[in-house]
Amino acid sequence: MQGVLYRGWQAGLRTTWILGKVIVPITLIVSLLKHTPVIEWIVDLFAPLMGLVGLPGEAAIVLALGFILNLYAAIGAMFSLALTSPEILILCVMLSFCHNLFVETAVAKRLGLNTLVVVAVRMGMAFLGGAALHVALGNQVGTVAGTYTHLAYLWEMPVLTLVGEVGWTMFKAVGQLALIVIPLMMMIQVLKERKTLDRLAGKMTPLMRVLGLSENAAIPMLAGIWFGLAYGAGVILEASREKPMQKRELYLLMVFLVLCHAVVEDTLIFLPLGVNGWYLLAIRLLAALVVTFLLARIWRAKKQQAANIESSSITS
Repeated sequence: MQGVLYRGWQAGLRTTWILGKVIVPITLIVSLLKHTPVIEWIVDLFAPLMGLVGLPGEAAIVLALGFILNLYAAIGAMFSLALTSPEILILCVMLSFCHNLFVETAVAKRLGLNTLVVVAVRMGMAFLGGAALHVALGNQVGTVAGTYTHLAYLWEMPVLTLVGEVGWTMFKAVGQLALIVIPLMMMIQVLKERKTLDRLAGKMTPLMRVLGLSENAAIPMLAGIWFGLAYGAGVILEASREKPMQKRELYLLMVFLVLCHAVVEDTLIFLPLGVNGWYLLAIRLLAALVVTFLLARIWRAKKQQAANIESSSITS
């Protein structure tokens, strides 16, 4: 048993190191951007789109913070705005599909995926989901009476204060990563060597086939669903090292996880806003299943078409 835990510990450290090299520089950049006018400029860029999803212009602040930083920053901004229940639900769905883009997209790139594709899928689904909910709920675009207070800019902060804030943010990010990834990899190592994962993967085979995935994707998918995209990507990295997956399969897996990941944490943190967690979870899971299924069918059809063309050319 000690040998199993030690091997899991090594896998966890290796995965933490790989993800840490991505997360630390991104966290540094984003922490500095928080104290510049860049976020304000991005807010101005997104504001014209708000009407399309039934949101007031000021709600762009929430999306900008969620897209660039994380859900906690976005929720903090939502508490400062006077939003209606439909507007809150729309924002929660959009943020569930698309948040923390810098870090999570960098992790996807580490898997060898095209960053533009990953960002396009997440932002596209966020705005499509928001627009669909806007139509379904029939909400009217309102006005926001709340206020949003900006942090001090870089040139207004003492150097030691800035260094301390950035340093603590990076330390906390890596610490949280290690606290989750290392025990997760140890647990997975135990389950793997006791063949529990093989049995679990076997039970998920029908669903994997429908989604165009192999059994190798079952555990990374479960890890992403429960623990989040970044942590799920860590398991994908480790799984790909042991049993390499095709690029098409990695894309399908990532598409599913960007639409439905960290279902426990991401759902619970929205509850204080008055959102029905079951509705939010159902929307995310349904979107992930439908989009991944359709994408798998399209790729399968193209592959079959290419095979038919090649076969006919050989025959002729």
